[in-house]
Amino acid sequence: MAHSSILDLFLGNAEQFPTRTAALYKKDGGYREIDWRTLADQAQALSAALVALGVAPGDRVALLSQTRLEWVVADMGILGAGATTVPIYASNLPDECQYIIENSGAVVAITEDAAQTQKIERERGRLPGLKKIIQLDGELGDPDDFVLSYAKLGALPPVAAAELGRRRAALSADSILTLIYTSGTTGRPKGVILTHDCMLYEAEAVRAIDILEETDVQLFFLPLAHSFAKVLEIAWIATHSVLAFAESMQTIRDNLREVQPTIMCGVPRVFEKFYGAIATKGTAAGGAKAALFNAAATMSSHHGEAVAKGERLPFAERLQYAALKRLVFAKVARGLKETLGGRMRGIISGGAPLSPRIAWFFRDAGVEVLEGYGLTETSAATFVNRPGHNRIGTVGPAMPGTEVRIAADGEVLVKGRGVMRGYWNNKAATDEVLKDGWFQTGDIGVLDAAGHLKITDRKKDIIVTAGGKNVAPQNIENLLKTHKLVSQVVVHGDKRKFVSAIVTLDPDALKALAVERRLGELSYAELSQKPEVYAAVQEAIDAVNTTLPSYETIKKFKILEHDFSQESGEMTPSLKVKRKVVAERYKAIFDGFYDESH
Repeated sequence: MAHSSILDLFLGNAEQFPTRTAALYKKDGGYREIDWRTLADQAQALSAALVALGVAPGDRVALLSQTRLEWVVADMGILGAGATTVPIYASNLPDECQYIIENSGAVVAITEDAAQTQKIERERGRLPGLKKIIQLDGELGDPDDFVLSYAKLGALPPVAAAELGRRRAALSADSILTLIYTSGTTGRPKGVILTHDCMLYEAEAVRAIDILEETDVQLFFLPLAHSFAKVLEIAWIATHSVLAFAESMQTIRDNLREVQPTIMCGVPRVFEKFYGAIATKGTAAGGAKAALFNAAATMSSHHGEAVAKGERLPFAERLQYAALKRLVFAKVARGLKETLGGRMRGIISGGAPLSPRIAWFFRDAGVEVLEGYGLTETSAATFVNRPGHNRIGTVGPAMPGTEVRIAADGEVLVKGRGVMRGYWNNKAATDEVLKDGWFQTGDIGVLDAAGHLKITDRKKDIIVTAGGKNVAPQNIENLLKTHKLVSQVVVHGDKRKFVSAIVTLDPDALKALAVERRLGELSYAELSQKPEVYAAVQEAIDAVNTTLPSYETIKKFKILEHDFSQESGEMTPSLKVKRKVVAERYKAIFDGFYDESH
């Protein structure tokens, strides 16, 4: 059945499958089920409340909350009022929330709890267009007419069902579904205009490639202010599968065991953490066992590189690879299967580049990781590898109906229904990236003979050394981040004589190293500057350097006394490093690398 809006798609599930389980959510220590009819009823009740509060068709409503069941209820409730959802990361600071609410012209904000409400209330004087805040949970701070409790919305004047029906019917494919603000790695975020048709296209494309099936249970934890998570929400509605909400990013391991999902989607940092934990456990005993694990990880990479080139390992290495799969990967596979809940059939990675070494390792451990690619401006799911046709090291072919072109300078251009309609109230920025319907992604890439896209770097991130050599920093960074001790890396060297780097460390791996080397009960900052830790990172860099041409090798590096975070302003809410911030904040360190007087 054709649908004219995402609301139509959502309510259609309640009409077709009223008693079928739609989602799982944690409450009072256990997971509970909710069916499509109940979910739709809750959303429609919120729609009526918004109409009663004066929200008109086309108005914007901000949504400031962690990922949870109520987020989806609020999102669909906003659509039911004929309005547009403006998601805000729960980790955003008050002034960042203020900017998005003011820039979008939101008239109502829905917040998760008192802490999120306070962020907006602090900026209330700079939000003259905001009429109300609806708080989902907890006690209200200083109750007044400006903040309403979600639990008490039923006391508002009733709204006729016919009015909600009219608003549903008035929504069209061209209506604005959401304004998703970019993560702001290079300045103020821009509001990306995505219509209902953008996401109806994604719904059709996901169904066409069978990457998510009706019988799937998906563990869901990505922030719904991120376009990747938005597509997953729409894909869930389109396939009427089951969405299981994790309690938080910190409880993923426990929730995997409880939910036993069949599919999981996340950003590379999640899978880097899993890989790091496996590596730490695999080498914890030291000696021969650690050597065997490291040999297996190395041979996995060698085999993966050979397959990517269409080659085979030499006969002796094939024998070694087969033996290591029996000795090491069979054991890792059993542990990984148990960790992932026992039913996991696949993992989808997106939002940033995933190191092929990690994907190869997971593959050898019996779990397929399908990498995809897209931007907020292209409705996120633009390219993705297909089950059974996974080319590790690429982000797969374009989604059905999306056109791709590689410009003369290597930039990836995209055209299709998923491409945004523009940036909100920013024609100049829109005209800069949209040319004759083609969106200029800003990413450099190549297409292989099978039409699979390989992203090599961000166009603006390419380093040109003083010797005129082009260096793609992301490739080097991803190689280093496969080491269990490394959390983040920023490679530097534009217009410099050589490449350098700043490194941060994984706290858990650092503690494990401290125990192994008997360094004592020291803080992160103290441990990070220990000679033994420096030597371990140097060893990791030396290993990566052997795989790179000389002009790409890291000659000098510095370990910071803290990891990057959003709170420190060095990472975006979607866990991307803000290169410009890092370059400016640590300019003295970078300059010191090239000071010839030392």
